[in-house]
Amino acid sequence: MKKLAITLLIPLCGYAATAQTKRKPATKKATVAPVKMTGITDSASYAFGFSMASGLKANGVKALNYDLLMKGLKDVFQGHAPLLTEQSSQKVIGNLFKGITMEKYAAEIAKEKNFLEGNLKVPGVRSTASGLQYIVVSPGNGASPKPTDNVTVNYKGTLLNGKQFDSSYDRKEPLSIGVDRVIPGWTEGLQLMTPGSKYKFFIPYNLAYGERPMGQDIPPYSMLIFEVELLKVNSK
Repeated sequence: MKKLAITLLIPLCGYAATAQTKRKPATKKATVAPVKMTGITDSASYAFGFSMASGLKANGVKALNYDLLMKGLKDVFQGHAPLLTEQSSQKVIGNLFKGITMEKYAAEIAKEKNFLEGNLKVPGVRSTASGLQYIVVSPGNGASPKPTDNVTVNYKGTLLNGKQFDSSYDRKEPLSIGVDRVIPGWTEGLQLMTPGSKYKFFIPYNLAYGERPMGQDIPPYSMLIFEVELLKVNSK
């Protein structure tokens, strides 16, 4: 009985192999008529489209609604009323690129978030309602600066990975600046300090430069770590 089963299986296997190797009848591919450019307007139109798309793709845009893209072009050239106001247009474009940038830096954003959550468990680390974290390295004396004051400080700034991007110590030149003329994390942090004190600040990206890069050293969505020494307060 076992031998019979094996005998029956052999031709079936052969049929299956034959069936799998049979080729499907070839289907004719739809032919696409070549685009003809008969004048300077045609050539320039294509060049505008190609150049615009190349720039958008290079900045992370993967696809667009091409029907609405064409409608936008036609509405301008044909004098039709726009579907969006100029303000709304700028907002949706900004939100699109913001989303693209967030996706690109999602891993770094998550890493910084995890660091800040864990950093709260470190002895000596304090946090404000805004999310600014700090350590009092050494206390000072006197009155804290107000937003309207000018201060003189020494500082060193690094990224989470330890890369230094700025240091007044290296320049051997303290910085004098208005308390309200710096990133939000600094404006808030300086008002916690007193002359002669030294603090270490852990500044979330939303209190730093946000989704914007700052030069070549600070990428978008960067948490910043600063060691700041308040030398003196100069009232305006």
